[in-house]
This record gives sequence, structure tokens and C-alpha cells, in this order.
Amino acid sequence: MNYQVLARKWRPHNFREVVGQEHVVKSLINALQHNRLHHAYLFTGTRGVGKTTIARILAKSMNCENLHDANPCGVCKACSDLDEGRFLDLIEVDAASRTKVEDTRDLLDNAQYAPNQGRYKVYLIDEVHMLSGHSFNALLKTLEEPPPHVKFLLATTDPHKIPVTVLSRCLQFSLKRLLPSQIMAQMEFILGEEKIIFETPALKLLARSADGSMRDGLSLLDQAIVFGNGTVASDDVNAMLGMVAEQPVEDLLTALANANAVAILDKINDIANTQSDFGEVLQQLIQVLHRIALVQHLPTAIDPDFDTEMLASLAALLSPEDVQLYYQIALMGQRDLDLAPDSRSGFEMLMLRMLTFKPAKIEVVANKIAPVAVTKPFAPITQPVIANPPIQATQTSGEQNWTAIIDQLNLVGPGKALANNCVLDTMDDKVCSLHIDSSIIRGSLAEDMLQKALQTYYGKPIKLVFNSQKTALDTPAVQILKAREDKQQAAVDSINADETVQALKDNFDAHIVPNSIEPI
Repeated sequence: MNYQVLARKWRPHNFREVVGQEHVVKSLINALQHNRLHHAYLFTGTRGVGKTTIARILAKSMNCENLHDANPCGVCKACSDLDEGRFLDLIEVDAASRTKVEDTRDLLDNAQYAPNQGRYKVYLIDEVHMLSGHSFNALLKTLEEPPPHVKFLLATTDPHKIPVTVLSRCLQFSLKRLLPSQIMAQMEFILGEEKIIFETPALKLLARSADGSMRDGLSLLDQAIVFGNGTVASDDVNAMLGMVAEQPVEDLLTALANANAVAILDKINDIANTQSDFGEVLQQLIQVLHRIALVQHLPTAIDPDFDTEMLASLAALLSPEDVQLYYQIALMGQRDLDLAPDSRSGFEMLMLRMLTFKPAKIEVVANKIAPVAVTKPFAPITQPVIANPPIQATQTSGEQNWTAIIDQLNLVGPGKALANNCVLDTMDDKVCSLHIDSSIIRGSLAEDMLQKALQTYYGKPIKLVFNSQKTALDTPAVQILKAREDKQQAAVDSINADETVQALKDNFDAHIVPNSIEPI
């Protein structure tokens, strides 16, 4: 007997065997159970996700003599004939090879006649978007008013090319791309039934390479079995696909985190010796950086299709800023591989670019009080404009601390801005009196927010009173600005006093770029 490829041998024969399209299967089963079958169905989706397969199962269910929970029995004459391609009432057409209007008219000439064997005469038109405009016009009349014994099942990878007049007469179902985990689970089941030895990492590689298509995944699995002489091993799959495992990517990112150029170039040399495609290595690098970024912001986002330990360790080793930078360089660097003299030199320059532009931080502590500072080229400090002068009020122990009160009120927006530009005069159970500079514009929204926050916090109907008298105390806004200025000056002093910076100035005529120092 001739060998039958896995994609055909293990094609689903009922709805229970369909993988990953539960939203479509549920709708079709409900329609069959309640006898609410539409006269035309359109199945859309990328290649190899099950459009034609589900259409055939639906055709079988429509004509099955003994349905089991809306699933075809598989043993009656209609099911057997349909499985063996002998069912006369299933007219299956490839629209890509029959695009002419004459073909469509010939096809529909017999639609008016009753079925030969089954309950319905089913027209299954694959790649229906390939029909010509005249063919669609010829189909439209029958599609609009079909005989009660006729059903149309249309499948396409490009529904945008189908006229809206046809789309409006069909029930449309969009099939999803399959997840790598779904494809891998089906591969494991098939290999178990076929009694073929396999390695799980090899199936992960195959499932990801399938790019959402079950048919492509099973075709790759067929190829891997032949390549591995009856087994599916990781090394064989890597060699067959021209890929490298995740380990070199992990080593490259680890060396990058350690700023180790020697280790990076050594690993690139190892990759080159395996005759791997550097474009594929770059693709894996981008995928891993994407997963690392997700894990850093959402630890539960670890993808089981990747090495979870590797993702966790790299997420801890690399800063989120570095990951974003590396991802952008890698993404933009894909086009450079084709422009470089060869892919290896292009990849080397890409990795060295990541190493060169990695943010460098100089941590300097001048004394125990001074804050840590970093130098950032061409990053001038922007200070907010505050209506009042600078801060740090010196209040006696008997006075209430207005800054502490503001912190407890949980104010935001205009209400907090107004409070920060005031100084507390007096406050009791009924009235809160505040000093405010006459240059500050008070809005009714801000006043209402502040008054409601005070009333909510103290649980009393406190009324706000503002006066424009000058006061010796600084407002909280002024205190914040003074504290920021003091911190900035401490950072500048710590950089200027650093011995390394002094040595750079003395020996290399270096100078500090004005406004390039930021406190941390």
C-alpha cells in the first residue's frame, strides 16, 4: 500500500477531532441539533487551519443517517461514501482552476435536480475568491434563492476579494491560527499512535515553525521523521530546519548583559561553524527578547513553548530598558543582513551595536549623604514651572504641618496643585483658612476638590477660606522645588568631586556637558 502522509491520514472525520476551532464547531453543532442550517456557509482563515476539513465534516453531518450528538456516525453509507470520495451529492470544486463563468454555469445547471443519495446536494467551493467577476454573478442568483435541497460551503484564505453581495448571503466563520501548544499536542498524539520515538524540544521547534498551520506542522513532522530515520530528535530537527536551539541565543544575551564582546564573537563563531542561518538566529533573538519583556512586566506571561528557566534568568539579568533597546536594534537590523557583505558580518555588527549603545551608568558616592548620580549625554533637565517661590517651611511644634495634611488627603490634579500652592493659617472643625499668593489662579473645580477632600478626611463640614496676605512660610510647592534643587546640586557636586572624573579632565581634557547630570 502506498504511504499516506500524516496530514491526510490524521485529518479529522468528525467535530470531536477538530483542534483549536471550538468557536466554529460549537455553532455548527448547535445548528445541526436544532435543525437551523443556513443555505450558505463561508469559512475563512489562513492555510492549513481546517477550513475545507470542517466543510467536509459539515457536509457529512448534513447527510448522515445516524448522527451522534451532531457528529457523523462514520459507518452509514453516506459517511462511508463521502470518506472514500464516492458521494455523488458532494460537488467539490477548486475555484482556482475553474475561474471562468462557463465553468460556474455548468456547475450550477444541475442544482435544480434533487440529490441522488443524500438529504442535501452540497457544493463545496475551495478558494472561492479566485472566481472571476462574471462567475460570482452567475453564482449569486443561485446563492440568493437556492432550492431547499442545496447547500453551499465556501472556503477562502482571502475574504476581502469576495464581493459584498456574496458575503451578505453567507454565514461567515473565521478560523483562528493554531497555537504552537495545540499543534504540538496533536503531534504528540499522532506520534504516540504511530509508535514513533520523539523528543519534546524537537516538537516545540516544529510547532513554532508551522506558523499557526496544522497542515504545515504535520508536513514538517513527516519530513523530520524521514530525516531522523524513524525518530524525531532535536538535533535532527535543528539541522533540517537550518535553525539553532535557544541555547546560543541565551549565551549571546548573557554575554551582552555582561558587556563581554569576546564571548559574543566566540558564540557567533560557534554558530557560523554549524552553518546556521543568521537570519533565523536573529528571528529567535527577537522572539526571546519579546518574551523577556512580557515576563518583566507580567511574570505570569511565561510561554510554555519557551525555556521557562532561561526566560526567568534573562529577565532578572537584563534591565527592561536594555531589553527594549536590544529589541529595537534587532528589529531594525533585519534589513541590514541583506545589505552587509555577508550575513555573519551583518549579525556581528548588529550585536556590537547593541553592546555599543547599551546605556552606561556611572555610580558615584562623594560622601554618605550625597545621592547617586548618572551622566546622560544631551539630556537637559526640565524643571516644572511653579507659581510660588521655593520651599522648606520651618514651623513650630505647635503648628499643624500642611504638607503632611496634603499627603493624607490623596488629592490629584487641580486640587493637589491648589493645595501645594497654599500655606495653612488656621484650621478648626468648621473653617480651614489658607494663605495663597495673589498671582495664583484659583478655579472652582480645584477649590471643590480640596474642600471635599478635607471634609471626607476629617468627617466634618469644613469650609475653605482663602486670603492673599504674604507669609514667611514656604508653600509645599516651593519646598518640593527647593528639595529638587538641593538634590540636583548634590549630584553635580558628587560628580565634580569624583576622582575618576577629575582624572579624565586632567589627562584627556574632558569636560562635563552642562545639564547632563541627573540625580537618582
